[in-house]
Amino acid sequence: MVVLVGDVREPLLAALAQSPNIAVVRPAADEPDRLSAAARALAGAGRRAAPFVLVPADPLAGVAGQWRAMWDVPAGQPGPAGFEAAAAGVLAAWRAGRFELPDYYLALTPGTGAGTGPDLYLGPLRAARPRRVAAVVTADSDRQATARVLQSLRELPPGPWWPPLDGLLSSARTFFAGRLDGSGGPAAGGATPS
Repeated sequence: MVVLVGDVREPLLAALAQSPNIAVVRPAADEPDRLSAAARALAGAGRRAAPFVLVPADPLAGVAGQWRAMWDVPAGQPGPAGFEAAAAGVLAAWRAGRFELPDYYLALTPGTGAGTGPDLYLGPLRAARPRRVAAVVTADSDRQATARVLQSLRELPPGPWWPPLDGLLSSARTFFAGRLDGSGGPAAGGATPS
């Protein structure tokens, strides 16, 4: 099971769904709660029999948005409080068994992927399990983006499973978003946003 995050467009999903080795499981459009919709989509994906099951929804999306926002300094931002509130909700759902993390994340980034700002997937999650998170540049046509996603799927390496979600979120609290090396892992030192 692979969760697609970032620059996920409907034409790309439609093209990927044409592959005989891929099933695309979309979240219910009428579900107002993104966490519940993503959790249900992941549960549905777990029942599919295909070499690759792609889900364009993630239960961590709210946490990822708040993690990015806490690095945005302008006044009026909730800062770490927004991240903590989102993390508490996600942890409660995870502990209740409503979802498990996917096998892999494909972070679809427009352009070169550079300068997109802090990213929970390419930062703390990739630092924790570099083989479970891959970046795919999707700036070109949908056809080229589809080819890049298919290539990335073929190249996904095996690796250790995710640590418990509470540990991942704890490491996100101390991950300094401004210092990433070329592999997406943390550089020396660490800091938290103020």
